[in-house]
Amino acid sequence: MILDRFRIDDKVAVVTGAGRGLGRAIAVAFAEAGADVVIAARTAAQLDEVAAQVAAVGRTAHTVAADLGDVDTVASLADVAVERFGRLDIVVNNVGGAMPCPLLDTTPKAMADAFDFNVGTAHALVRAAVPHILATAGGGSIVNITSTMGRLPGRAFAAYGTAKAALAHYTRLAALDLNPRIRVNAIAPGSIRTSALEIVASNDAMRTELESKTPLGALGEPEDIAAAALYLVSPAGKYLTGKVLEPDGGLVAPNLDLPIGDLA
Repeated sequence: MILDRFRIDDKVAVVTGAGRGLGRAIAVAFAEAGADVVIAARTAAQLDEVAAQVAAVGRTAHTVAADLGDVDTVASLADVAVERFGRLDIVVNNVGGAMPCPLLDTTPKAMADAFDFNVGTAHALVRAAVPHILATAGGGSIVNITSTMGRLPGRAFAAYGTAKAALAHYTRLAALDLNPRIRVNAIAPGSIRTSALEIVASNDAMRTELESKTPLGALGEPEDIAAAALYLVSPAGKYLTGKVLEPDGGLVAPNLDLPIGDLA
């Protein structure tokens, strides 16, 4: 049965930024497909809610409430997975982000911080995870969450877009180094209805603009990204590595212009 290829029974996954939004949806989807998960985020109460959802489908979630901006903390999640579950098969680097800021107001430090938070943390976890994946599972899968702003230009996204573009290419480079035993892919979401988009989605005028400029005419749901992640890490995606999936409603241009004026 083709649906059996989407099962990841008894696999173990680490998902960062799993307290809400995309990370939460991915962790729950993995559990529904048969995996146990290590979920990490800053807020313990949010993680407990996700763990309850995981338990409801018969799997186990181990929670780690921590500042994932610290690369050593992120790297330690690989050890946690093996200590708690005895193996590690899957890593999802979901934590990241940076606030929009006009180009000339974006300091070199802000640019470096965006790179560290979006790429440095992912690399730290990959380096820590690979030996464990090889030793305990023999092979596995890594998914990096990038963004449509890593390939489409938009004002005020110099730091965020540059960092996400770097993460996309890091994915291709890491895949080549880790072939054939560990597959590395990425997902570049478009406008997804999460708390990060809450201000826009709750404003009728702004939401309408987003939807009208999206070829499919709607915002995405976190489960759209979770489904893509499950495909990539499951046997269904076993012939894919070094690629970036783009579940973004068909965007070929940004669907929301921030009110940043031209140079005087």
